[in-house]
Amino acid sequence: MKITVDFEECLKDSPRFRATIEEVEGDVCELESKLDKLVKLCIGMIDAGKAYNAANKQFVNGIRELAQQSTKDEVIESSLTKFAESLQEMINYHTILFDQAQRSIKTQLQTFVKDDLRKFKEAKKQFDKVSEEKEAALIKNAQAPRNKQHEVEEATNILTATRKCFRHIVLDYVLQINVLQSKRRSEILKSMLSFMYAHLTFFHQGYDLFSELQPLMKQLGGQLDQLVVDAAKEKRDMEQKHSTIQQKAALQDFSNDDTKLEYNVDADNGIAMEGYLFKRASNAFKTWNRRWFSIQNNQLVYQKKFKDNPTVVVEDLRLCTVKHCEDIERRFCFEVVSPTKSCMMQADSEKLRQAWIKAVQNSIATAFRDKGDDGEKLDRKSSTSTGSLDSGGEPKERSLKGESALQKVLAIPGNSCCCDCGQPDPRWASINLGITLCIQCSGIHRSLGVHFSKVRSLTLDTWEPELLKLMCELGNRVINQIYEARREELGARKPQSGDPRHEVEAYIKAKYVDRRFIRRPSDEELRTKVVSLSKQEKRLSSSSEHLPPRAPPPTPKLRPGSNVSGQSVKSADSGIQNSADGSREMLAATPSNNSLTDADAAEPPPMPMPATLPPPSPCKEMAFYEPKEYSPGLQLFWASCARSLPDMAEALAHGAEVNWVNTEDEKRTPLIMAVQGGSLVTCEFLLQNAANVNQQDAQGRGPLHHATMLGHTGQVCLFLKRGANQNAADIDEKTPLAMAVEAANADIVTLLRLAKMNEEMREAEGPYSQSGDETYQDIFQDFTHMASNDPEKLNRYQQYEPQRP
Repeated sequence: MKITVDFEECLKDSPRFRATIEEVEGDVCELESKLDKLVKLCIGMIDAGKAYNAANKQFVNGIRELAQQSTKDEVIESSLTKFAESLQEMINYHTILFDQAQRSIKTQLQTFVKDDLRKFKEAKKQFDKVSEEKEAALIKNAQAPRNKQHEVEEATNILTATRKCFRHIVLDYVLQINVLQSKRRSEILKSMLSFMYAHLTFFHQGYDLFSELQPLMKQLGGQLDQLVVDAAKEKRDMEQKHSTIQQKAALQDFSNDDTKLEYNVDADNGIAMEGYLFKRASNAFKTWNRRWFSIQNNQLVYQKKFKDNPTVVVEDLRLCTVKHCEDIERRFCFEVVSPTKSCMMQADSEKLRQAWIKAVQNSIATAFRDKGDDGEKLDRKSSTSTGSLDSGGEPKERSLKGESALQKVLAIPGNSCCCDCGQPDPRWASINLGITLCIQCSGIHRSLGVHFSKVRSLTLDTWEPELLKLMCELGNRVINQIYEARREELGARKPQSGDPRHEVEAYIKAKYVDRRFIRRPSDEELRTKVVSLSKQEKRLSSSSEHLPPRAPPPTPKLRPGSNVSGQSVKSADSGIQNSADGSREMLAATPSNNSLTDADAAEPPPMPMPATLPPPSPCKEMAFYEPKEYSPGLQLFWASCARSLPDMAEALAHGAEVNWVNTEDEKRTPLIMAVQGGSLVTCEFLLQNAANVNQQDAQGRGPLHHATMLGHTGQVCLFLKRGANQNAADIDEKTPLAMAVEAANADIVTLLRLAKMNEEMREAEGPYSQSGDETYQDIFQDFTHMASNDPEKLNRYQQYEPQRP
């Protein structure tokens, strides 16, 4: 309500003026209260609006995240993205609206209250004060006595001054009242009008925004109707499928049948078969873990989680075989054996085990039917080398070694074709038989077990030099003369490369397991063979494997009747390696509990001049006597000494026990006789055929003792690599190291001490540690190559070496 105070009336200071002033003051006080409340409410509205915008932003972010999660559904992703953008625009509009409210309501009204109303209050205080002074002056003037002129004059002067001041202040107060009444209208209307225009702009922007969005919303509405219909149809289909599966499961429970797995080589996803199996880990604890296995792309793979990359168990099923495992505690187990490893698995039932075994067998057969040129590609693939000390090189090195092994082995007559089916250009070999094989026959050989055939790749694996020499000593022609001696006589047909796998497998089992085609020698033939081997004299002084010996080591005891007296056994690998290759420095620096004493170092044994000795044959020193019985074991015994690998292979084919013991000759074994013969390759052949590297004779000496006594450095290196026990003592309680120290053979002492140090290091690392010292492996690798390829480095004379002080 507008209230105007008359200036003329204020000078009269009439009751009408006082009533008007009182009314105005009450109105202004109420106005101040209302404005303060409105400003506070505006502040609360703005704070609530900011909280609303923050919550709205989170909601919009949730819509965006849902859109990103729905990338596979283009309709949902695009629609939600558009909706989020529109709602974000509305949030921006809300922010502008609240900013305008803060400027128009809060800021503008607060300024009006603080400035204009403050001036009104100050003017009111002055008016109230001067009014009281005027009232006091009037009373005093009225009370002045007539007879006291000076009091009358004083009262009159005071009243005059007070009235003058009152008129001045009351005019200013009325002016302030009239200005405030006029300004309050404009300030309030201006503030509210600005606020309402802000709302108008906000709603116009929202209308325009959603007008643009309306066509999309109508389109989605139409699609939504169809989606509802489709969802209802899919729900009916899923309910029907659910009912069918439930009935099928109930029938399976009733018949106590397992889930059926079928091998489907033509599956659309390339997975021929899949399902859960338990897999035995290759760690020391042999734990069992449940994994999802599948046969796909001619590979056996498994996964722990779906997002994990599949782990390949078998890279190519053509290279593996599968068999039941009944010798472990768990039920329903089977094993898949590949060239480099074997994988033990367990199914949930016998039917599932049979299904998996059949699936692997079918995959192998299918791969062979469709192989085409894949066999050649397979042989070129990289693979992990096994069983070799020097297999840790780079892939390029490994490949070169593989090609070199392939060329050397295929150069042997008869090796250019598979030994069993005749397929040309074989890429696999049986290292204990010494033959070459094609990929199909190699898989069949692997299924026979390592006690019949040990298969290795000629291109994928790194070949140790002694093993390569073994392959070159035998070959397909030699072995077939033994294992197929009576094949034509019996009318058996030898398979060809294109024949079915089961026919080839049957032939190979008949040939190597049943040994149907071997010609059994008569007793007289066997006697002639054994006598011939025992008397065989091989002069190998010109061979790279046999050089003149060093000073004689302690000689083994010979049976009575020996035609050799006081003469040391000749060694193919004898000799002490001089300090040119640093072995003596290594010997001095190698820690050991059996180190050379100062007396040993100061007084080495006297060295005779070996140049005055004739180079006798190693086997000639062994006394032959008429045995009680001739047997294949005795043939293997003397063939090992004579270094005749074909005769050794023939003896094994005739049933000779590789660890046969000659009870009439100090319980020596073929491996000990191979040491006496001095041939590294002969020892390797027996070891590949499961010879016991620690079997002792009547003197308690194993092959390592004999190789140490004879100074055969290459054989010592070989036996240590194959796990010989260097701590074994003979009946005189001498270990190989003690014998080597006594003979002052620096090379052998170095090898024995390095092997002992490596064993101690592995024990210190823990009971399950399998890693060896790299220096140890490097040195043994060097000795292996020297013994096979450059034996003269291990056979240097020491008679010209000056005596050590």
